[in-house]
Amino acid sequence: MKKLILSAAILLGGLSIQATPIVANVATVKVQDEYKEVDAVPAAIKTALDNAYPGVKLDKAYVNDKKEYKIDIIVRDVKSTVYTDEKGNILKK
Repeated sequence: MKKLILSAAILLGGLSIQATPIVANVATVKVQDEYKEVDAVPAAIKTALDNAYPGVKLDKAYVNDKKEYKIDIIVRDVKSTVYTDEKGNILKK
């Protein structure tokens, strides 16, 4: 009887290994946006950010070919990213 239970346990153990789903490694590719870092932003953007977010500090700024700006800001020790056009209009992305 012990051999029968042992044989059943080995058989079920072997089947459970084969029943394990195979997980394939899928490489994820992050497409980098076409923004390039800039040192300064137009005054209209600074004014718009000051009005929208009192006490804002500009951390980094990036611009793309369409003159859209991606700006990393800090407001009350919270980091965020804001997108604007060159006139200071805040874009939703």
